[in-house]
Amino acid sequence: MSDTKYVDFYGIDSLLTEDERNVRDTVRAFVDHECMPIIAAHFDKGTFPMEMIPRMAAMKLFGSHVDGYGCHKRSHMEYGLICRELGRCDSGLRAMFSVQNSLAMFPVFKFGSPQQRQKWLPLMARGEALGCFGLSEPDFGSNPAGMMTNARKKGGHYVLNGQKMWITNGTIADMAVIWAKLDGEVRGFIVETDRPGFRATTIQRKFSYRTSPTAFIDLKDCEVPQANLLSQARGLKSVFQCLNHARFGVACGALGSSIACYEAARDFAVKRQVFDRPVASYQLVQDQLARMLVEITKAQLVSFHLGRMLDDHQVRPPQISLAKLNNVREAIKIARMARDITGARGILADHHIIRHLCDLEAISTLEGTAGMHTLVLGQDITGIAAFH
Repeated sequence: MSDTKYVDFYGIDSLLTEDERNVRDTVRAFVDHECMPIIAAHFDKGTFPMEMIPRMAAMKLFGSHVDGYGCHKRSHMEYGLICRELGRCDSGLRAMFSVQNSLAMFPVFKFGSPQQRQKWLPLMARGEALGCFGLSEPDFGSNPAGMMTNARKKGGHYVLNGQKMWITNGTIADMAVIWAKLDGEVRGFIVETDRPGFRATTIQRKFSYRTSPTAFIDLKDCEVPQANLLSQARGLKSVFQCLNHARFGVACGALGSSIACYEAARDFAVKRQVFDRPVASYQLVQDQLARMLVEITKAQLVSFHLGRMLDDHQVRPPQISLAKLNNVREAIKIARMARDITGARGILADHHIIRHLCDLEAISTLEGTAGMHTLVLGQDITGIAAFH
């Protein structure tokens, strides 16, 4: 039997640099020793492990896309490896990390003024301030251009009105990057969450993404000073620059979920006896394990090469769509096969598989649905947009 310490059938670990392996190993140890023992209880209660935020800040995990301001800038490859290890534990944990980095700190760094950067980025790097990203609305997800949230100038302020939905970190955030139409153009605003007119409420009764603090945001005559406008963010192009980082993180996090489910199923099948034989000795189970390993290996290769392309600034958005579509779609299949192999134990949160299976149902929708990413690829192949 091959070495089962970690899933790496094609020896991709040998292609990583020493720094990349060190980052991966540090986060892996954190996940195994500190996150795994508590995550099932948080999933059961529908709460986020807030105690993990100072630990992640101490490991310099916040500010991966930021130069300076107390941040430790990392390569895209390192960012992807971190997302994979956090996703191996829990998608809500990975989402908090991704949103803080790609959807809150990155737009402030990329589009913000020196004053905005100095105010927020050091605090966020230390985990003393959390951010969220207000784009999706109750009636506009796949088509953000149709957003109804609007901003109007009033003296030295902007007044925001509208609603945002499915906002990760929304109820624990200190600031929100809110996207709204100003004179018909999509613009970005920093909105402190304690401002009058800003209200975030937890979306209840989720059976997926249970550890993620997902919010509905209501903006009613919410005034923000002119200095809170992200002056360099104009149009949906700015939005998609943020989402490209986040989608790579989602693809890597889904790979982590796949690995967790495969490892749990493999270990169970080797140890569990049925009819005086290990479950792993049966051909049907070996077929399932082999299929899982094939898809994990393919996803590892896709994620590795995409990370390298991102670091070389050679990537096109449809290539990110392919990774998100493939890795999440195959992760769902792997989680279902793992649940089947583990039998009744597969529905227990302490055995982890059911958590990943439930979360992957949400991940197939967020950061672009499977259907939308399929059509993005279709447009790239044919030159014809099917969604206009």
